[in-house]
Amino acid sequence: MSALLSSTPFSAIFAPSELIRFLLPAQSRLQLSSLTRYQSGFKSATSRSLNLRCCSTMPLQDQSENPSCSQDSLFYSRAFWVTKSIIAWNVGAGEGECYLYASRKAGLCVADDGIQGHDVKIKLERTNYGLPQQVIEKFPHIRDYAAFEVPATLDFQSLVKCQLAVGIFNSYGKCASATGLQLPGILDELFSYTGLLGAVFATEAVSLYLWAPTAQAVQALIYKSPSEADPVEIVQLKELDGVWSAKGPRHWEGCYYVYEVSVYHPSTLRIEKCVSNDPYARGLSADGKRTLLVNLDSDDVKPEGWDNLQDEKPNLLSFSDVSIYELHVRDFSANDPTVPHEFQGGYLAFTSQDSAGVQHLQRLSSAGITHVHLLPTYQFAGVEDEKHKWKYTDIEKLNSFPPDSEEQQALITAIQDEDGYNWGYNPVLWGVPKGSYASNANGPCRIVEFRKMVQALNRIGLRVVLDVVYNHLHASGPFSDFSALDKIVPGYFLRRNADGGIENSTCVNNTASEHFMVERLILDDLKCWAVHYKIDGFRFDLMGHIMKRTMLKAKSLLNSLSTEKNGVDGSSIYIYGEGWDFGEVANNGRGINASQFNLFGAGIGSFNDRIRDALLGGSPFGHPLHQGFVTGLFLEANGHELGDKANVERMLTVSKDHIQVGMAANLKDFVLTNCDGQEVKGSEVLMHDGKPVGYASSPVETVNYVSAHDNETLFDIISLKTPKDISVEERCRMNHLATSVIALSQGIPFFHAGDEMLRSKSIDRDSYNSSDWFNRLDFSYNSNNWGVGLPPKEKNERNWPLIKPRLADPSYKPQKSHILAAVGNFMNLMQIRYSSPLFRLKTANAIQERVRFHNTGPSWIPGLIVMSIEDGHQGVPGLSQLDPIYSYIVVIINPCPTDVSFANLALRARSLQLHPVQMNSTDVVKNSTYDASSGCFNVPARTTSVFVEPR
Repeated sequence: MSALLSSTPFSAIFAPSELIRFLLPAQSRLQLSSLTRYQSGFKSATSRSLNLRCCSTMPLQDQSENPSCSQDSLFYSRAFWVTKSIIAWNVGAGEGECYLYASRKAGLCVADDGIQGHDVKIKLERTNYGLPQQVIEKFPHIRDYAAFEVPATLDFQSLVKCQLAVGIFNSYGKCASATGLQLPGILDELFSYTGLLGAVFATEAVSLYLWAPTAQAVQALIYKSPSEADPVEIVQLKELDGVWSAKGPRHWEGCYYVYEVSVYHPSTLRIEKCVSNDPYARGLSADGKRTLLVNLDSDDVKPEGWDNLQDEKPNLLSFSDVSIYELHVRDFSANDPTVPHEFQGGYLAFTSQDSAGVQHLQRLSSAGITHVHLLPTYQFAGVEDEKHKWKYTDIEKLNSFPPDSEEQQALITAIQDEDGYNWGYNPVLWGVPKGSYASNANGPCRIVEFRKMVQALNRIGLRVVLDVVYNHLHASGPFSDFSALDKIVPGYFLRRNADGGIENSTCVNNTASEHFMVERLILDDLKCWAVHYKIDGFRFDLMGHIMKRTMLKAKSLLNSLSTEKNGVDGSSIYIYGEGWDFGEVANNGRGINASQFNLFGAGIGSFNDRIRDALLGGSPFGHPLHQGFVTGLFLEANGHELGDKANVERMLTVSKDHIQVGMAANLKDFVLTNCDGQEVKGSEVLMHDGKPVGYASSPVETVNYVSAHDNETLFDIISLKTPKDISVEERCRMNHLATSVIALSQGIPFFHAGDEMLRSKSIDRDSYNSSDWFNRLDFSYNSNNWGVGLPPKEKNERNWPLIKPRLADPSYKPQKSHILAAVGNFMNLMQIRYSSPLFRLKTANAIQERVRFHNTGPSWIPGLIVMSIEDGHQGVPGLSQLDPIYSYIVVIINPCPTDVSFANLALRARSLQLHPVQMNSTDVVKNSTYDASSGCFNVPARTTSVFVEPR
């Protein structure tokens, strides 16, 4: 999910009017403004407009009657209990005495003379030295707050279970300010826990462990089946140091349970009885409302041969050998008639060896692709797990409309929240496979079938990457069926702003990995997927919203897993993610986060948006007609105004520099000659906002890509940005040119499923909820899905005037011959990449020593990129020999609409020849030539040619 694109509906955030309808009928829910602020994180004026008093136990009254406390109320949590001994609060130095108040029954209310309804009132002492350094490091966003000392003799374990507030008084004894408290600091200090959690199976018993230090009572309701109304047992859990536990008989295995947690919730200012799944759930009922007691180590949930799968996994000698193909489980087979109907759209489709889709994956594997990255497969909201509840559109009716019609999207969006499609970036429970992809969402079926999928992919030579979304949760609060963590320890798992509202910069309900038990849950979840599902890699959605410390611990944890102890080789698990730096975490606002720049030297990959934007033009959030290196910038203008000729040519030269840095793995210290003829490092090549292009320390830290599930597909964006009067053949060549840059660059190449088939989503820029119709993949290669109607209005309407004439023009639509040629060309590229280790150099030093760019500086052929990679010779001083077949490689990328000749004295008198894969292809690339006497290369239009020097 890209930084500013939401793949999660904002249905969990209520408008004030909806809150009134929802809450007012219940007299115990008068504090509706608190829920608004808690869920949305915005400073609304709801309480004032509704004339609500700050007291949860008193009738509605205008706050203007209590002006001394009108600036703050218990609806906010503006004070922070950061350590056992310190409360931080942003109040002025001239304020008077300060008190901490607690009410076990949540009876606090604000009055003119202080806070009423308390069981405990404790005087706090303001310090003169501010917050300690360790507190500032943990909570940098409150570094300037005043520090108040808390008496050391308090019963802290009891206090954190209460409704808490602080109040400060002026010299006249009037309440000047009052607010609730945020507790993560003290909870981390007192209750950080490394012991057992979740359901633990022993020979004779099943034990339950739940971390819930703020809960007043916890009981487990045990059900025999997923649907029977009454529990067969109700078990009271006992607490020790914030962890609640109970032991039951072994025959609980196969039963279902929920926790009923009595806990103070800041969104309602009440003690709520929250019914929740176990945060450590490993199985679920089909409706997602009950946790299945399932032992993942049981032979009953293992496919045949599962324990020995590590021995069957494809070899991976180095992370520099990784290449990634990004795929959605449902996209893969929902429309594939060669897959058995009952398997379509699910895990078992990957076990259908004779299907068109699996055969396509086998071709990719044979060509060199090493990993399949699956979009979210944990339990997410937005799709019912029970298929009989899905709604469908009439395919014949959809097919009857013109290619530029509004009708298709209207029918699709009418049921988009009730069909079987969603990308899945709406996490509910991270540790359970999604039920809608299983043939039966009840019982252990989803576990067995997920394992069969992993097994099947490994057996055709593909490792499996999971897309993990630890940066946010779909729901919060005490009421939603999709809320779990925020019911167990309210206000802890989610990151809150200075007012106590939940941060929503990721899209909704940001999580707080800077808190100990949030980080622990993430690490435990990763280990579960790695050990129990034998996952080979993890892609972290919005990784920049996770702390760097957490990512380093994740890498270390996974690397420590061994075949002998855990049944998996953790040293071969690759992790990468989106290192975008924005929102409340930007510039280390909540601690050192896992952003692109901060991950230098970590050995963790991050997506390289620089090469993407330089190749395509502009950015996903800029004007859609802004051209780039492969879409005709300067060389074939589309009429979009970018300034005079000199300015546009300058843009092309700068784009070329960005691409060359990216092709050298986007290394921070890689030295090249820039467009001005100066020798510069990758970090000295700058983007439009002045930030460095190069940021990586090694090739495995750069994931090069030109398209992904977010934004338009590669073919669609090319179709938007290119001039209308060029042919579809030329657009197909641009598609191939873009993928060739990614395939032949140093670093980790990443491809969106269908890039190699000219995939179209009818120019939908965000197809997260656009049904199978707009997301179709056709492994028969008959169609690329172009022109299936205007894309959904919600995210695309502003571009409809640009999109409509293109969809209506039949000349834009590729034919089967174009698709087949694209697939063949892509396979050839991957074969070339894996024909020489010189395309997959392992270190920054190796890249600096061996990779050179020619045609640089001010005297150059516009757009042309010429890269050479040099190898050493055995027994000869200098470079070591890495490649037993080729000693020198030259890659020439020609984005021009005409053939290009390029001569270079440094490349004369070599024994270069066109790569045998290209020489034997049916593509125009086979017409590329090299003349040794002059060092002159001739390369066809919009073509990438690879020349090799055999030993």
